[in-house]
Amino acid sequence: MGTPRRPVIEVPQPAFLFDLDGTLVDSVYQHVIAWQQALEACGVPLSVWRIHRRIGMSGGLFLNALQRETGRSLDAGTLERLSALHAEAYLRLSGSVVPLPGARELLARLQREGVPFAVATSGAALTATSALDLLGLPAGTPVVTRDLVERAKPDPHLFLAAAELLGVDPRHSFVVGDSIWDLMAAQRAGALGVGLLSGGYGRAELAGAGAYRVYADPAEMLERLEEVGVRPAL
Repeated sequence: MGTPRRPVIEVPQPAFLFDLDGTLVDSVYQHVIAWQQALEACGVPLSVWRIHRRIGMSGGLFLNALQRETGRSLDAGTLERLSALHAEAYLRLSGSVVPLPGARELLARLQREGVPFAVATSGAALTATSALDLLGLPAGTPVVTRDLVERAKPDPHLFLAAAELLGVDPRHSFVVGDSIWDLMAAQRAGALGVGLLSGGYGRAELAGAGAYRVYADPAEMLERLEEVGVRPAL
């Protein structure tokens, strides 16, 4: 009597849900400066480092935190003007935005291997489009911007919407982001988080927020894809 054959179990490739700013494109500091310019135009001084700590969360939550940290209550008109001025300032600075090292190559590798991926950003379509254009995304790549969901990070709506567009279970996905807000949203979506240092947060901060792995940038993640379950196509 021969040895029974082990059943073959097909394990699908994981899906990847990518943040945009600071994760795929080097744009965090353009957003910081854009917010600083908008705030100065409205007579609201705020240190650059305080602005940076809020990049990655939704604009609405950023403005709520701003009011708390400055002790100033801003009327609806001023809040609306701040958002508009930030968008205008960012678009002026967007010519200096470039893909992060390895970003285009990472996405191309995932495409070749048949690994599903999407982009989910707290930015509005107005400010995200120019950055997305730098990545050479395959036609039909799902992209979710702030305009398309009820709430942005640290709520999980962006990543849940991206997973739905891919037709995957978020619990079988990795969220890749550069901020604690991305990783908090990943946990709330039921996904594993991968942190990148390319947005300015430290390794300990990202790990403390729930990152399963932390890499310097997309290039290092590409070198270590086997650590997140991506197997070369046979």
